[in-house]
Amino acid sequence: MPLLTRFLRRLLAACACGAGLCAQAQFDVSRIEIVRDSFGVPHIFAPTDAEAACGLAWAHCEDDFYTIQTGFLAAKGLLGRVAGPEGASVDFVVELIRARELVEARFDAEIAPDYLRVLEGYCAGFNRFAALHPDEVRHRKLLPLTPKDMAAYAMLQMFAFTGGTDALQDLLANRLPEALPAAGGSNAWAFNSRKTADGQVYLNINSHQPWEGIVAWYEAHLHSGEGLNIAGSLFPGTPHILHGCNEFLGWAHTVNNPDKTDVYRLEMHPTDKLRYRFDGQWLPLEQRRVKLKVRIAGLPVGIRKTAWQSVHGPVMRSKQGYFAIRSSGMFNIDALEQWYRMNKARNFSEFRNALRMEAIPGFNVVYADRYDTIYYLCNGKLPVRDPGYDWQGVLPGNTSRTLWTEFYPLDSLPQLLNPPAGYVFNTNNTPFNATAQADNLDPARFPATMGYETFDNNRSRRFMELLAAYDRVDYEAFKRIKYDGTLPAELAYLTRFDSLFLLDPQRYPKLAPLIEGLRAWDHGSEPESRGAVYFQLASYYVFDQQGLDLYDAHTVTEAEAVQALEAARRWLMKHYGTLDVTLGQCQQLVRGELRLPLAGLPDVLAAIYSQPGKDGIIRGAGGESYIELVRFTPAGPVIESVNVYGASNRPESPHYADQAELFVRQRTKRMYLDRAEVYRRAARVYGLE
Repeated sequence: MPLLTRFLRRLLAACACGAGLCAQAQFDVSRIEIVRDSFGVPHIFAPTDAEAACGLAWAHCEDDFYTIQTGFLAAKGLLGRVAGPEGASVDFVVELIRARELVEARFDAEIAPDYLRVLEGYCAGFNRFAALHPDEVRHRKLLPLTPKDMAAYAMLQMFAFTGGTDALQDLLANRLPEALPAAGGSNAWAFNSRKTADGQVYLNINSHQPWEGIVAWYEAHLHSGEGLNIAGSLFPGTPHILHGCNEFLGWAHTVNNPDKTDVYRLEMHPTDKLRYRFDGQWLPLEQRRVKLKVRIAGLPVGIRKTAWQSVHGPVMRSKQGYFAIRSSGMFNIDALEQWYRMNKARNFSEFRNALRMEAIPGFNVVYADRYDTIYYLCNGKLPVRDPGYDWQGVLPGNTSRTLWTEFYPLDSLPQLLNPPAGYVFNTNNTPFNATAQADNLDPARFPATMGYETFDNNRSRRFMELLAAYDRVDYEAFKRIKYDGTLPAELAYLTRFDSLFLLDPQRYPKLAPLIEGLRAWDHGSEPESRGAVYFQLASYYVFDQQGLDLYDAHTVTEAEAVQALEAARRWLMKHYGTLDVTLGQCQQLVRGELRLPLAGLPDVLAAIYSQPGKDGIIRGAGGESYIELVRFTPAGPVIESVNVYGASNRPESPHYADQAELFVRQRTKRMYLDRAEVYRRAARVYGLE
């Protein structure tokens, strides 16, 4: 180690940590213990919730310090300095939505003192790790991390999850934003004693996420002397679990898509270009000059941009004019605190009280507990809107009638508590198909301006197909349904692929093996399937050529179907020299030097989203990721889990890919909440010192 690096490390460590105390918030790290199990998953034990957050930050930094810094760099307006123009665009969004300004104005009044302590604990752990590993810090101005930085980053995330960043991207590309597409994946369901063969309660936590980056799942167990005892997953930079299971209850999230973001066309003054009409008056656009630093060719380059604001919110200029964006993700700084209250809940009443904070602007919630309670909520911070307007399109910005200021309360949202059928589910489909047909909610009860999804997808249809075969479900059947990889009998892609299956092999003799393979295909996505390869390559080609994603409406013509199969044929012959190729041969989980055959297609229940590469390998990139299956028994919850790669994102770690084999074989490992059991099975126990 170079002499200067050693000196800086000692200096920073001395500044940040004195006499075993983490400076800034004064946490005694000697009271925190990290227990790593045989898969390297951290179990954090500490006297207080804040100290548990401190230990979590340290453990997560050990495993993925680089990624954690990404979000916090954005919160501080520093991402452009390390990530170039793309990072600078994120910095500009933070300025545009005034995240730091809002946090600064409201933080002291809106963040409860006990939760402030949790944020301080996380910052202390992060700052201590950074101080002791200065060569890994991506920008010196990142430190010290503060609770306000964490709140600003959380606000940026909520803005993104409510569709705000999608609308911005459309405007920057000179496209008029349309109604947002459906989410690409995530499953959750809960069964209680009315549906299970053994009378126990089952919960499937099965979010579909990217496998790498700032929204890739990290698994942890937090245990404190203040009643925190929960295992589950979280995103980089989060101080506690986002969905998981404690001793009493658990919940899963899936992304939902009611109308949470609106775009307004501003009527600009004919001569004074920075004034817009609003209720008969010409109001000036607020404007601020934003200073950005962008790393170009290794050097920081200063850029100045103008951030405009109307009464609606941030304003963007495109070739079509000036547009304002208003999102329900722009108004709360306490979303993280609501998740913390959910972590601490011990029964449904306490959990619902946490939901009443209404700080999380989206996400379905599927809940289960040891008391035989199951619950589904299509959660959202939904504006109360004037029904006289088309809220799915671009709105007139010249009237206060379109400027919403109030939100529907929790009790007004679609939800089901203990339906008679004994189960609730969501696969990013409509909230009006969440249990048995006779027990489902009536969409007519909810204002059309809420903009709820009204469709089913392949996963919801397949779930219903499978469940129809059971009067009661035992745990093995529960797992078979969860890991099912077959598309429904009638495909539910909004892109209609019927023409692929209707081609005449005699008319297209070169494509005959693929056409016949598709006709014989059982819609399955097992590694041995050949039809799955043909469908996957053809559908990816259509999406790419037409500029579509999974949920864009399009009917594939015969000519497009022929082109797609010709492309699939060329790709297979180029890379394999034959059309007799199975899915597992070409679709693989790739991690470093490890390559494993990978089942799954987009929008099957065990969904896999992948990317064809130039080397002939279709690499898995998202979908099935962190999985947590829970049975609430009289003795407590029995938890199984698996993550796609492993606990660490560091290639040199033994836990960089040690769960991958389990993952591709659709197997799990046990997770434990009991302290004695965790220590008994410990592979390593250590502290932060």
